[in-house]
Amino acid sequence: MVEDVELNRLYWHSRRGMLELDVLLVPFVKEVYPHLNEADRECYRNLLECEDQDMFGWFMERSESSDPELQRMVRMILDRVQPK
Repeated sequence: MVEDVELNRLYWHSRRGMLELDVLLVPFVKEVYPHLNEADRECYRNLLECEDQDMFGWFMERSESSDPELQRMVRMILDRVQPK
């Protein structure tokens, strides 16, 4: 189980100051992150280390991460909000 301190830290780290990223990352960290396995949690934390402009391109599907694990996490986040 994820500790409240870690979740709180990740919540604030997920707030990027760019609305397009905030609306994707903040709900994900609140609703999905606690249920991820440890490998996916680590991948999400690695995603948060990336530059906002890179993430913006990935989430807007203008480019892809060269790291397949990061790209998988981006896809996981997008799949959560995109209509099927």
